[in-house]
Amino acid sequence: MSKNLYIDLNVLQTVPSSNINRDDTGAPKTALYGGVTRARVSSQSWKRAIRTSFKAENVNIGTRTKKAVKLLADKMVTIDSSLNEESAIKKATEVFKTVGIKINKDGETGALLLVSPGQLGKLAQYVTEHEKFNKKEIKEVLKRDDSLDLALFGRMVADDPELNVDASAQVAHAISTHEIVPEFDYYTALDDLQSEDSAGAAMLGTIEFNSATLYRYANVNLNELVRNLGKNDAVQGISAFIKSFILSMPTGKQNTFANKTLPNYIMITIRTDTPVNLVSAFEDPVRSNHGYVEKSVKILEDEYQSIQKSGLVNKPALNVVLTNSKYDSQLAEPVTNLDELLNKVTKTLTEVVQEKVNN
Repeated sequence: MSKNLYIDLNVLQTVPSSNINRDDTGAPKTALYGGVTRARVSSQSWKRAIRTSFKAENVNIGTRTKKAVKLLADKMVTIDSSLNEESAIKKATEVFKTVGIKINKDGETGALLLVSPGQLGKLAQYVTEHEKFNKKEIKEVLKRDDSLDLALFGRMVADDPELNVDASAQVAHAISTHEIVPEFDYYTALDDLQSEDSAGAAMLGTIEFNSATLYRYANVNLNELVRNLGKNDAVQGISAFIKSFILSMPTGKQNTFANKTLPNYIMITIRTDTPVNLVSAFEDPVRSNHGYVEKSVKILEDEYQSIQKSGLVNKPALNVVLTNSKYDSQLAEPVTNLDELLNKVTKTLTEVVQEKVNN
């Protein structure tokens, strides 16, 4: 597969009073864009939510941890019952050190390491079958059998860049389509056993929050994902990614605000030339006294059409929209449900992949 193929995901989602992604002071993250303050949810936060969603859907995902030595040792003991924990830990430590991954005195890697179940299983098998470890062979094990999250979001190993995995997905920081004004909730808590002659609260504090209509964007490079997973798994993986991107949400302060919503508008575009983030549609912030979603939908679609008419990009292989019935789409006739959207995307990707193979 030599020709590029990119999948653009554009989502508009209204979130009520919330604090789903905090900075170091506990305040909701923000960004300055178009000269005004926007609500922001970091890409790292949403990628974590997507990985959690994968797990709930029984999608094959890896483990990101500093305890890779313990993980590998436990796997080795299940394969070879003659190994005790101490000897398994020793062998697991040695195998990571063989490829240059530093292990500290606590038996942990210096940084988080993402390993897939397939890599872990084959590495454990290798260790139990060999007395001496070959650096090249171990690296080959760690460069195959990527899980979906590893293939999508990549892996950086500072100790040995040869073990890096290039991410096939890019996830933008979500920002509000409009200016936001920070608000504060002043709260108090009473002691249930407080005596009747006592006055005042046992605890008080403040929580900063805001509400926003978020523009969310991500893209996937199909060629890169195919290199990581293979053709069939890549196409199915994109379908799983789209579903989890749409339905997931970071859980910060969710018990306090119960802010879990679903997207109001979804547009998936399959491009053969370049991915396109349409955030420039909102460089001039949306202004409204009657809600932001309807105007945001129109402005987003106007931006899409403007870019297509400019000749800067090719006609996409597919552009499909799923929207709340309250918001009419100016583009192609929208699909009626998520299954229909995923089926259209999967069908188009399968056809394009097959066409490239035949050519």
